[in-house]
Amino acid sequence: MNYERQPYRRCGRSGLKLPAISLGLWFHFGQERTLHDQRAIIAKALELGITHLDLADRYGPPLGAAEEAFGTIYRKDLRGLRDEIVVSTKGGNPMWDGPYGAGNSRKHLLATLDRSLKRLGLDHVDIYYLHRDDQETPLEEQVATLDHIVRQGKALYVGVSNFTPERTAEAASLLRELGTPLTVHQPQYSLLRRRIEDGLLAVLEEHGVGCVVYSPLAQGLLTDRYLDGIPAGSRAAGGRFLTASDVKPEVVAFVRTLHDLAAERGQSVAQLALAWALRDPRVTSLLVGASSPEQLEGNVAAVDRLGFTDDELAFIDRTAKEAGVLA
Repeated sequence: MNYERQPYRRCGRSGLKLPAISLGLWFHFGQERTLHDQRAIIAKALELGITHLDLADRYGPPLGAAEEAFGTIYRKDLRGLRDEIVVSTKGGNPMWDGPYGAGNSRKHLLATLDRSLKRLGLDHVDIYYLHRDDQETPLEEQVATLDHIVRQGKALYVGVSNFTPERTAEAASLLRELGTPLTVHQPQYSLLRRRIEDGLLAVLEEHGVGCVVYSPLAQGLLTDRYLDGIPAGSRAAGGRFLTASDVKPEVVAFVRTLHDLAAERGQSVAQLALAWALRDPRVTSLLVGASSPEQLEGNVAAVDRLGFTDDELAFIDRTAKEAGVLA
């Protein structure tokens, strides 16, 4: 484990520190990839100081496959490192048929967490998230279940993902009353999707909640992969979560401009995009996926140049607005 390769940031007002770049075990950790490849990526992550590995019960395909793959790798490679890694997973997703197979009810969350722990081969996770809000289940029940999970010893910290600023503030207040702080929120954030700047980051700061961002590279759009069309074998070509229609001319033009700026900074487009997302101290960590150890190493190199001049930031903002790519 190389703790010197990248900075660690405190998660809100908790005692937990996370690496600036963390590994998301979503797209590349299912039965579509070999266990050999998955082990190589995790080994490289540890070498790069990535102590935080993020999952969800639904990640695959098929459902649960990412947790199963992690469990196998944990038994083979990581058992002696349990105290050196932070493992997070999420619940509330549709996982089986029937009225109790989805949602944030106490009934479903306790059952799906037990299934996650069995797949992971762990007796607890470090962070357990509500993957999304459940408008049909009272928020009081949702947060009381998180509190119960911590008191059971099945999670050390709890978080929410994809909650609105208002619901995040309410959840944080309710959890504080129960004595189990809301430690982290996991929202989407990138140069193409900046909605968390419109209220959520302020709420997180006010309540002392960390921010672990997913999709900081907009599923690959904020790389040089699509500058000359849609290559065979790419995520957009496959049409899973990212489609050819997402590779819009205005997005490509914006990324091409970023490419030129990145070259002046001695970075790749991806490294610039990651550094930009880390410019705000309220952002704790960025979750990145990786199809290879080399790609992961390139992404972590973003921490070698995190600073931006005021002129660079103004140029990025102006170019994005002119291109009409902000969401």
